[in-house]
Amino acid sequence: MPTLIANHRAKQLETSLKRNYSLVSQALDMYAAENGERAKAGDFEPQMFSEMLKKYIKVIRDCNVKGVPHIACIPNNSNIDNTKVYQTYNGGELYMNLFDDGQLIMPDGSLLLIENAFQPIYISIDVNGFNKKPNRLGHDLFIFSLNTSGRLLPGGVEGFYYSKNDEYCSLNSTANVNGAGCTYKALYEKDYFKNLPK
Repeated sequence: MPTLIANHRAKQLETSLKRNYSLVSQALDMYAAENGERAKAGDFEPQMFSEMLKKYIKVIRDCNVKGVPHIACIPNNSNIDNTKVYQTYNGGELYMNLFDDGQLIMPDGSLLLIENAFQPIYISIDVNGFNKKPNRLGHDLFIFSLNTSGRLLPGGVEGFYYSKNDEYCSLNSTANVNGAGCTYKALYEKDYFKNLPK
């Protein structure tokens, strides 16, 4: 029974990652069709990239809107107060400054986290939402980047800043963004989710 539950959970994470990757890719394609060119890193002021995404992706909550924070939003998405909301691939403290220029909650409960204060733009997806564990990079949180030519790159692929798998998708790494290089593997390795470390 535990194996059956674990396999079901692995399939849910994989399906949600692929669905949300597709939604973000389609949003970027719609932007290009409407504007005559691809969205690129450097095109958007901080927090404006998430505003653009909202035009092309259905969201149920924008966590940046002033007022009472929603329960599904990260209560503090910066490293200033050392809030430990997520962990690295192997359970270390995650450097949170890659997630603080936008939070969008999707209809399925997934959470998009945006960083566009510098280049490239980072788009992270918590595929089961902030309120569901494990809240670990490379487990249920995955990073993509939008580069200066408008390509959306999954973490770990060649050309992605965090692409050295031995450092950014490893049980033994001490990098404070360990797991950032796991997204490509999660998308394309058949048994990736079944083999996640406990």
